[in-house]
Amino acid sequence: MVTRMASAIAQDTSLYSLARQSFRPIHAVRTTAVTMARAFDALCALTVMLVTFVTLNVFRMPGGLQEFLTLRLTVKNFIVALLLLFIWHSSFAAFGLYQAARVRSFQSAATRIVLACSLASGFVSLFINVSNSGAFNIRVVLLFWLVSVVVELAGRNALATAAHYAERKARNVRVAVIVGSGQRALKLWRSIEAREFQDWHVAGFVDEYDYAEMAPEIRPKLLGSLSNLEDVLSRAPVDQLLIALPVKSQYVAIEHALAVCERVGVEAKYSPDIFTTSRARHALDADADDDVPSVRVQHVADDHRMLIKRALDIVGAAGGLLVLSPVLLACAIAVRATSEGPAIFSQERYGYNRRRFRMFKFRTMVQDAEVLQAGLEDRNEAQGPVFKIKADPRITPVGRFLRRTSLDELPQLVNVLRGDMSLVGPRPLAVRDVSRFEAAWLLRRFSVRPGLTCLWQVNGRRHTSFDEWIRLDLDYIDNWSLALDMRILLKTVPAVLSGSGAM
Repeated sequence: MVTRMASAIAQDTSLYSLARQSFRPIHAVRTTAVTMARAFDALCALTVMLVTFVTLNVFRMPGGLQEFLTLRLTVKNFIVALLLLFIWHSSFAAFGLYQAARVRSFQSAATRIVLACSLASGFVSLFINVSNSGAFNIRVVLLFWLVSVVVELAGRNALATAAHYAERKARNVRVAVIVGSGQRALKLWRSIEAREFQDWHVAGFVDEYDYAEMAPEIRPKLLGSLSNLEDVLSRAPVDQLLIALPVKSQYVAIEHALAVCERVGVEAKYSPDIFTTSRARHALDADADDDVPSVRVQHVADDHRMLIKRALDIVGAAGGLLVLSPVLLACAIAVRATSEGPAIFSQERYGYNRRRFRMFKFRTMVQDAEVLQAGLEDRNEAQGPVFKIKADPRITPVGRFLRRTSLDELPQLVNVLRGDMSLVGPRPLAVRDVSRFEAAWLLRRFSVRPGLTCLWQVNGRRHTSFDEWIRLDLDYIDNWSLALDMRILLKTVPAVLSGSGAM
């Protein structure tokens, strides 16, 4: 009874929050970015005000700068400094500059920074009325406004760049789920948490173990039972399943966990006993921190060839952007000149291990195309979860040409250069499509990095059903080689020229 209650609680709460736990490092980066922004703004306000006041008044003092340095800090000056900090912080908060998304994006924050500095400087000008000597005057306020705007723009830009870099690093933190809840699982979790460099985050535990006898540290992190392991691995991105069960007494449970991992496409790690899997590769884990050696069950290749593939991606994407830059410019001008909206359209897609990223394309539809899609769902002509209609009314005339020639895909070379995508791999799917997957085994297509072109696109994409599309993607994953990538790239050129495929 206790075990069933624990499982129910896990399904209602832990499964729901698994996605949030998976991105705990990213949340920490964003929180730190906001804290640093607050500290920088306070330092900027005080420093700029001090420098501005001294610069405009130092020559009025007979002793010059030396006389200013010997002045005593009065209670009045201390109160004025506190009021300045309060005004500065309130103005920046009023314009949303302490919201994580705007702190990380300098472009969206620049206008707000100028407005916040202007509003704060307007309130600061009231201090002129309390200056008995007249040293604090309108010239001080105007220079303070000008310098603070410049310093804030430069400093916030640097903070946004650092936050963006830190967030990209945080996204590389891999997420693990531990199968087991006994002493072996507890020891494994503690060893991961104690590592100096946190490259792994344990989202929680899965087990049939008696909830009453479970270690207190594990109970809050229980995600569910082995019977709903597939749901756990399907709900949120999980990079590796760490099996910490006693082999002799839990052999069947371990085999079940491995079978689920193989079906969903999640890498597993366990002690080096022999288990049978049909597609997965077994490799001794040389990076294991435990005293006991372990084995990784890999579903895709993970050796020196992947480094070669990444090198080819970088060279190919950089070379493509350079050579095709006139074409990219012409496409951007054509899109902007013929319809309202930006030239580049970005959409959140699922990538490697179901990590989301922003995929870039030239905009081929009207500006509010995503909003209009809801009213067109009943006209969907595609089988499966994807959305396709032949005469889509949202497509612009220029967009139709860009799609037919596959020129709309060229901005994805930037995604390849950033590491979100590869030149060859399964096409990244939209969040709407993945949310409609009805079978967990479909998620195995996310066990490799998505690509600009794939088997589906060089085999007549317009006439391929969703089932055939998935079959081709899984065939590519199971039979991947550098030679296969080269063959697909070579077939892509005639496919694009004929209008039957895409990059």
